[in-house]
Formats: sequence, C-alpha cells, structure tokens
Amino acid sequence: MSDSNKDNKKDKKPEENSNLGVGIALGVSLGVAFGLLFDNLAIGIALGISIGVAIGAGMDNQKKKKDE
Repeated sequence: MSDSNKDNKKDKKPEENSNLGVGIALGVSLGVAFGLLFDNLAIGIALGISIGVAIGAGMDNQKKKKDE
C-alpha cells in the first residue's frame, strides 16, 4: 500500500447522522410484528430489514439533497 492510499483513507470522513440504522431498527420491529401475525418470523424479519434499509437510504438521500 502506498502513502497516497493511506492519506486518502484519512481524508474520508464517515457520514454523520446516517438514518440507515434507524430504518433497519424500525424495519426489524415491524418485521417481527408481521412475522408473528403471519406465523413466519424469519420471512417477516427479512422483509422488515429490506424495507428498513430502503427507508433509511431514502431518508439519507433526502437529507443529502436538502443540504445541497
């Protein structure tokens, strides 16, 4: 690894206040509820996570557009 690659990694800051975690948490909780309702917990959690990721990414995208 060259020194320029090390410098590039230092310059990149992690995105602050990402909503992805919030979306996943909400998705899992809704997924558990639907999984229990339809008597298939595994599919409910999987669908909840995927929906939560989509919602969190959408919220991040809206925030990024608003900041520009």
